[in-house]
Amino acid sequence: MKSRIALVLAIVLNACTPTTSGDVSRLNISTESGLPPIKVFATGRHASPIRANNDLAIDFIELSFKLESGRDLPVFTRFEGPITVAVTGKQPPSLQHDLRRLLARLRSEARINISQVKGPGANITINAVPRSAIRKLLPQAACFVAPNVSTIDEYRKARRSKKANWSQLRSREKLAIFLPNDVSPQEVRDCLHEELAQSLGPLNDLYRLPDSVFNDDNVHTVLTGFDMLMLRTYYSPKLHNGMSRGQVAATLPHILREINPQGERAAANYATRTPQPWKRAIETALGPASGRSARYAGANEALRIATAMGWQDQRRAFAHYAMGRVLQRDNPQAAQDHYAKAKKFYEATPGTRLHRAYVATQLSAFAISQGAGAHALKLIGPHIETAKLNENAALLSTLLLLRAEALDLENRPSEASAVRLDSLGWARYGFGSDWAVRAKLREISSLSPLKGRPQL
Repeated sequence: MKSRIALVLAIVLNACTPTTSGDVSRLNISTESGLPPIKVFATGRHASPIRANNDLAIDFIELSFKLESGRDLPVFTRFEGPITVAVTGKQPPSLQHDLRRLLARLRSEARINISQVKGPGANITINAVPRSAIRKLLPQAACFVAPNVSTIDEYRKARRSKKANWSQLRSREKLAIFLPNDVSPQEVRDCLHEELAQSLGPLNDLYRLPDSVFNDDNVHTVLTGFDMLMLRTYYSPKLHNGMSRGQVAATLPHILREINPQGERAAANYATRTPQPWKRAIETALGPASGRSARYAGANEALRIATAMGWQDQRRAFAHYAMGRVLQRDNPQAAQDHYAKAKKFYEATPGTRLHRAYVATQLSAFAISQGAGAHALKLIGPHIETAKLNENAALLSTLLLLRAEALDLENRPSEASAVRLDSLGWARYGFGSDWAVRAKLREISSLSPLKGRPQL
């Protein structure tokens, strides 16, 4: 079983902006409190990775021949022939819009022959079920995918048997995705992207990847150009079920030379592997089940390991970010120092624009709490387009709401009102229910010294 773990790893304030013109659609989802119509993304930009094919081949092998637990997979597996997808259960209103867009991208970018069908018998069955049903089976999972089953009842019966064991798989013919139907539209979509990608391809996650959903930091939530390249490689006619690790490794240079010619000219980076103790430390620091002292110890250990490993990439930045989160309530100034260090390491690492946008929410929130509206606007400005292009409505709405508070501090109330209104349609997609949207409004409004005591 492969699951999207419900850890607090996405970089959020405690969970986030301008007008988007022609690349916005609206869904007819009712609201009881007079909020604007929900906004959804119609287009995005997902650039192909610019790095050496040698590095991409190593990434592919590690993604494809290991599970997240570290257990090796003996052979390469995938679907053969056309792939069909069906949806069952009570579908959230936004699901079909996001599924159609995702399937179109898989066909055009990954060159996978995949289509939606109705009725039983599909290769991949998406089960839309209450979040409580998922938590009863996997308490830490937001959503998950399982092999050789189509329904949740089938999974309950098979979950402890070889039938549902990924390491026993020799080909993929039937899989089930279980995603929640009672959460925000963005959370549904995020689960859809990650679990469908892992139904089709890699089953592992790598923290060293800055530009991928195959990464437990949960920063990227829609499939990136890197992810599509991995999936296109997965479905190359040069690969087939049952190939060994060595056979796949020997074939990859020929595939990547053909589909990613620019990668032949790039210099290899040879990023180091991420040790399991660092992963456990990060999960302790940011996981919802950890107490305050355990979280601090986890963040401290993650920083110690990152420093000892000599990392200068997004993993070092993420360790500083984790420490900032731990310190934020009791020592906000120390937290800001760690966020600033995270920003520095992210800025030195290609492919981390989205990470930098998340850090900017923390830095600008503190600036607003200190009454520094102009500084907050400077921090926020470069990242609104990034959130938009990466189709992250929660981040986009948060940045807009922070911008509105900063504008109020600068005595620009009419501009602040317009920006705040613009944020609400995105907030409805990103945070879901009307009460969650209004809670986010109150949370960010409380940062301003004009309106109340800051609560970082």
